[in-house]
Amino acid sequence: MAILTEEITTTEINSAELAQRVAILKRFKILLSQQRERFRSYLDLLDKQQNVIESGSAEDLLTYVEIEEKIVADIFSIQKVIDPLEEMYNAVVSNQNPGKVQVSENGEEVPSLKASLEKLKNEAVVRSTKNKELLSKRMLELRQEITTLRNNPYAGAGRTAYSNSNKASLVDLQG
Repeated sequence: MAILTEEITTTEINSAELAQRVAILKRFKILLSQQRERFRSYLDLLDKQQNVIESGSAEDLLTYVEIEEKIVADIFSIQKVIDPLEEMYNAVVSNQNPGKVQVSENGEEVPSLKASLEKLKNEAVVRSTKNKELLSKRMLELRQEITTLRNNPYAGAGRTAYSNSNKASLVDLQG
């Protein structure tokens, strides 16, 4: 019985399979690192966007929204590649010895990369929600300001405090 168990746990892999596993692992780590950097730049952008919302510059805000859309599109495109690669990675890891942990050349483990990426995702959601709330408040303030300006009898195109709504249409010049 002990001999049979020993034969099942010791698996030998050929060099092609090993190269494939290493390539999957390296590519997966690279993509996770890229995704992490995208989220860091997204968080920086959200911080700058918060300042712009508070200062009230509409043109600057529009610029930040456009940049934000590009970064989010990048994040989603990288995620589309990460998902199938993660499945391949999990299949490779499940075939290896369960006690073994894969470590990259610089000492960073895949689980720690994923954990830091998840932390950045959560922080991005919180900051994005905060910016949306700030933007909603700012838009409400602007709407109230516009309403106040529209109701102001001294403001408006062609209206003055001395104008009358009943204007004369003919003037007698002979008089």
